[in-house]
Amino acid sequence: MTTPVCTSASKAAHAPLHGARPTGPRMTFSSYVRARGPVLLRTARSLTANPCDAEDLLQTALAKTYVAWDRIEDHRAVDGYVRRALLNTRTSQWRKRRIDEFACDELPEPETVPAPDPAEQQALHDAMWRAVMKLPDRQRAMVVLRYYEDLSEAQTAQVLGVSVGTVKSAVSRALGKLREDPELVPVR
Repeated sequence: MTTPVCTSASKAAHAPLHGARPTGPRMTFSSYVRARGPVLLRTARSLTANPCDAEDLLQTALAKTYVAWDRIEDHRAVDGYVRRALLNTRTSQWRKRRIDEFACDELPEPETVPAPDPAEQQALHDAMWRAVMKLPDRQRAMVVLRYYEDLSEAQTAQVLGVSVGTVKSAVSRALGKLREDPELVPVR
């Protein structure tokens, strides 16, 4: 249902009634929203099941209208523009994948992973260093540079003055020895 537009100069001088369209050559966006907001909110509520969603929908449509306000030539047709924005916005929401929210008695809490025991971590650290110290000097140097100093294979090769292939093969053999170390077997 559309509201009639007052064209008489005497009627236009009075403040707009609740729900009536503001008229005149200089209708502002804020005066339009104040006058037509309740009517437009009813339209938005008819498009959604949730009143809060209707308010969000209207706000989005009004934001789109505000951006286009200067391009709208006939401000008497703004209601149609806003209704179209409401409908288009709601249609876009329908098309998007929606994740429904469900109320539940208890909040799903993630299972907490127990913090590792500091004593066990220190024991593992000590065992690892003992195993590294058992490696031959050259392999130990490559393992330390590669994994403890976090150098690339090329950087390790440059520091030690060997080829990248030598670093790869020596580190591979060293890791094999560390996997077989009896102190580190429970770690697997």
